[in-house]
Parts: sequence; C-alpha cells; structure tokens
Amino acid sequence: MQNLIRKAIRRLAPAPKLPPAAENEKRRDQLGLPHSTAPDPQVCTEAALAWLCRAQDQSASADGGVARDFSLVKGWATSYPETTGYIIPTVIELANRMDRDDLHQRARRMLDWCVAIQFPEGGFQGGKVDSTPCVPVTFNTGQILLGLSAGAVQYQDERYLRAMHLAAGWLRDTLDPDGCWRKHATPFAAAGEKSYETHVAWGLFEAERVAPGHGYGEAGLKQVDWALTKQAANGWFDSNCLTNPKAPLTHTIGYVLRGILEGHRLSNRSDLLQAARKVADGGLLAAIEPDGRLPGRLDAQWRGAADYVCLTGSAQIAHCLFLLHGITGESSYWRKGQQLMSYVRRTIALDGPENQRGGIKGSFPVNGDYGQWEYLNWAAKFFIDAQLLEVAIGEKQHA
Repeated sequence: MQNLIRKAIRRLAPAPKLPPAAENEKRRDQLGLPHSTAPDPQVCTEAALAWLCRAQDQSASADGGVARDFSLVKGWATSYPETTGYIIPTVIELANRMDRDDLHQRARRMLDWCVAIQFPEGGFQGGKVDSTPCVPVTFNTGQILLGLSAGAVQYQDERYLRAMHLAAGWLRDTLDPDGCWRKHATPFAAAGEKSYETHVAWGLFEAERVAPGHGYGEAGLKQVDWALTKQAANGWFDSNCLTNPKAPLTHTIGYVLRGILEGHRLSNRSDLLQAARKVADGGLLAAIEPDGRLPGRLDAQWRGAADYVCLTGSAQIAHCLFLLHGITGESSYWRKGQQLMSYVRRTIALDGPENQRGGIKGSFPVNGDYGQWEYLNWAAKFFIDAQLLEVAIGEKQHA
C-alpha cells in the first residue's frame, strides 16, 4: 500500500525541469529521424565502439566495468556487471578483427573486474555495481557467463576458466526440475517466471562449447524446452517481459528469440529452428514497417503497444533475422533485418557532444519509456553485433 501511495504522489507531483541537453534532444527527436538516409554501417560501427570505450573510461565507479548508461539528466552511471559481461565478446571480436591490442586490454579489464565481484558460489549480482540488494541473480549471471566463456577461449587464462565453471555450475544446479529458473530472480524487475531467460541458457551453451561434459548444454536446452511451453500458436511468448508480460518489450522478444536460435545452433534440433521461425513468421516480420520502425512493445497479436521504438530490441531482432537468413536462406529475414538496422543507424549522432556521439538511445524518441533520456551500453553492443553480421552477409553475397 505504501508503494502505491508513493507512486501516486510521484504521478501527481510536478515534473522536474529537464536539463537543456535533454530538452534539446527531445525537441530534435520530435522533428523526426536526424538522418534522411542511413549513414554508412562502418562509420556507425566505429562511432558506437568509440562510445563504448568512453563508457568504460567514464564509469562513475571507475572499476574497469562499463558504465550502464549516459543520461542526459544524470550524467554517466556506475558500471553494470550484467552488460559488461556480454560486451566482452563484442570487444574481443573487434580487437581480433581490427588487430587492436588496446581493445584486448579493455576486454581483460572487464574480465578481471567480473572475476573480482563474483560471489563464491558462482553467481553475480543484479543491477549496477552499487545497487542494493546485492544478491546473486540468474539472469545477470548468464550474461556474464557469455563474457567469461569468450575470455577463457581468447586468453587461455585459468582465472577466467575457473570463473566460467563456477557460474555455469551454479546456473546448472539452480535450475528447477521443470526447466525454469525461479530461485534467484532479479529484485529489479517484476516478479514471475521469465521466458527470456533462454538468453541465460545461451551462456550455458557457450560454456558447453568451451568445456563439454559438465551438463551445461543439457541444462540450457532443458530451460529452452520449458520456455517453448510459453509460446502461442502465432509465435508470441507469454511471461516474456521485465515489467509488462501482456505487451513485452522488443528487447526481451529479442532475448527469447536469440536463446532459441542458439539452442538450435548447439543441438541442431529442427523443432527449435521451427520455434524461432514461428516468432518471425507469426507476426514479428509484419510488425516491422517499411522504413524499419518497430514499436517498442508488441501485444499478443503482434500489434504495436508503444509509441516509441526500443532501439536495443530492434538491433537484437535484426541480428536474429540475419541468423535465420543464414540458416534458411529466406530473403524476407534478410530484408526486414536490413530495414531495422537502417532505422537504428538513422538515429545515431555522428557529431556533437562526445558523450552522445556514437551512442544508441534507449528509445526513439529519447523521452520514450525504455531507457528514457539515456544512451545504453547494451544498445551499443547489440547494434555493433548486428551491424558486423549484416556487413559480413552482404560481403558474402557480393563475393
């Protein structure tokens, strides 16, 4: 009751005056997309990478992790363990592609920090590094596991391998018999089961690839099978949002889809590929407008349920569509993925204030409900990943 009263008071209280930077960005976004045509993919990728590097350097906690966001209202945030974890594979890939030792050094600082904050039993905390309560959380552990697995392979460092086994073993052993994780839910999202924890299963799949024979892949596939019980005939997933399962964010739709695809890639199970295709063909593709705009929330009939675009979700879904195209050869997946990425690129500032330049907003327009007024580190990561894959597919097609 007290929480409801506090929320009501906040709604009735006059909105605080926005800083000029936030007001200016809101005004610009109200005029429409800043670029009439999508800028060059390589230019945008390099700008997003530079922003991610700055996010590591400017983190308010100055610990080697990556700042959760840059806010037009609050400035740079403290480091975010979860997303730092899955930023690591992106930075390693770019370091290898570009032959840049400075990026390898950045990845190792992220890895060393993750190892330092791991709980003895193997889990990792939810929220930012200074968030409370500081307790081990399933989802965040799975995302950091992606980075530990990549680091163990790239750097052959026993510390990263040991941390990987601790995290993977903890996830394997805390899975409920029916394949759902319930014991260590995040305190920073609505209570309840989460279909999108297929993205945690993906962390187990990567650990399985590094060190087969410990039951990591089997546990991950068990969770994916549980998630499939939440899939409707039209491909939509119930229990699939941080806050509103009746109209999930495209961000969490991207999570559940990627986890299913990674399950297929590990196991070659045709039913998992069919489940992923059901998401795309059942209504997701139709929700993507010709200019690449995709509403930030989609209801159970795949209808738009938000007046903003969740740019993170658009990039994630584009990546999944590119993966589906690579597996099936279906051209509609490629075309719709390109439309999504073109839209996201049109939102990126390539000049102007350095804290915004190359960053990806939580929402377009910037005052949308998801990551309001913020440039998010995971949005930049997912954009880079999808853009690299789009370019690679395009080069292969024209070879």
